[in-house]
Amino acid sequence: MRRLWNAVTEFYRRGDLLLLLLCVIASIFGIVVIASATNSMGSSRFLIVQGASLVMGIALYVAVSMVDIEVLAEHRLLLLFFSTGLMALLLPFGIEVNGNRAWLKLPGIPFNIQPAEICKLTFIIILAKTLSIRRDHISAPKTVGLVAALTVYMMGLIVVLSKDVGSALVFLLIFLIVAYVSGIRGWWFLLGAVAAALILPVVWEHFLQDYQKQRILVVFDKSIDPTGEGIRWDTNRSIAMLSGGGLSGQGLFHGMMTQSHAIDSQYSDFVFSAIGEELGILGCLFTILLEVLIIVRCVHVGLKTPNFMNRTVCFGIAAMMVFQVLTNTGMCIGVFPVIGLTLPFISYGGSSLITSFLAMGLISGIHMRPDPESKSPYIQPRY
Repeated sequence: MRRLWNAVTEFYRRGDLLLLLLCVIASIFGIVVIASATNSMGSSRFLIVQGASLVMGIALYVAVSMVDIEVLAEHRLLLLFFSTGLMALLLPFGIEVNGNRAWLKLPGIPFNIQPAEICKLTFIIILAKTLSIRRDHISAPKTVGLVAALTVYMMGLIVVLSKDVGSALVFLLIFLIVAYVSGIRGWWFLLGAVAAALILPVVWEHFLQDYQKQRILVVFDKSIDPTGEGIRWDTNRSIAMLSGGGLSGQGLFHGMMTQSHAIDSQYSDFVFSAIGEELGILGCLFTILLEVLIIVRCVHVGLKTPNFMNRTVCFGIAAMMVFQVLTNTGMCIGVFPVIGLTLPFISYGGSSLITSFLAMGLISGIHMRPDPESKSPYIQPRY
C-alpha cells in the first residue's frame, strides 16, 4: 500500500496533470453528448460503459505514466508478436460491425475490443525505437526498408483479418508523419509515391470490396446514389443534422433528428453531427478546440524532450489523433469517405476511450522523464 501511495504521489508531482485534465474534460463532454444521442434508445447502458471506461482510462493513464517507455521499447519484438496475436484473435472471436470484422467479443468482458486501436500504440513504439537505433543512418535503405516493411505488415494484417481499411490508413499516416519529422530524406517520399501509384490499382481491384469502393467514389461522383437512399444516406442525414443546428443548436436532448435517431452511429462515428444539431457551430468549435489542445500538448511534450525516441513517440501519437479528428469530422460533412473512425475522447466506445487514455499515459510518462541525453540528435529541420 505504501508503494502504491508513493507512486501516486510521484505522479502528482511529475505527471502531466494538464493533459489529464484536458482528456477528462473532453471525455465528460463526450458522455453528455452520448447521453443525448442515445436518449431514444435508453442511454443507461451506453453511459455505464462509457463512464466505467473513463474511470479505467484514468487509472491506466496514471499506471502507464509510471512505466519507462524505454523498457517497453527494448522489447519491441515481443510487442510485434503481441500485436500479431491480438489481431489473430479476430479469427475465432471477431464479430462483424458495418461490414468490418474489426471487433473482439471475448468471454467475460462486458464490452467489445477493437485490436487495431491497441496495435496503433505498439506500432508507434516499435517504429520510434527502430528509427532511434538507426538515427545516425536515418535515410539509409536498410532503415527505410525496415520501417516501411513494418508499416506494410501491420496494414496488411488489419486489412486481411478485419477488412478495416480506415484503421489501416491511420498506420500509413503515422508512418509518413514519423518518417518526415525523423529526418528521412524527401526523395524517399517521392519513390514511395511512385510505388503507391503502381500498387494502388492492384489494391483497388483485389483487396477492396464493392461497398468500400462505393464509399470512396461517392465523395467524387455525384451520379452515384442520386436519390440519397443508398450509400449517401448517412452522409446526407449527417449534413442535414449539422445544418439544422445553426449557431447555438437546438439544445441538448432537443435535436429533432438526433432525438429521432436519424443515423444509426450518431453516438459513435457521427457524434460530431449530433453535436452540430444540438449545440450548433459553437458546440462543434468547442469540440475541435478540445481535440486541438490535446494534440498541441502532445507536440509540446515532444518538443521539450531531447530524447529522439520519446520525441518520435509523441509526434506519432499526435499524428494518430490528427488523422482521426480530420477523418471523423470530414466524413460528417461529406468531404471524406465514411470509414468508421471515432472522434477521440468524444465518441462512444470503451475500447476507443481506454486506448486514447493509454496513448496519453505514454505522453505523460515522457513528460515525467525528460531524458537529459545531450548527444541525442534533434529532428533535422527541413529547408
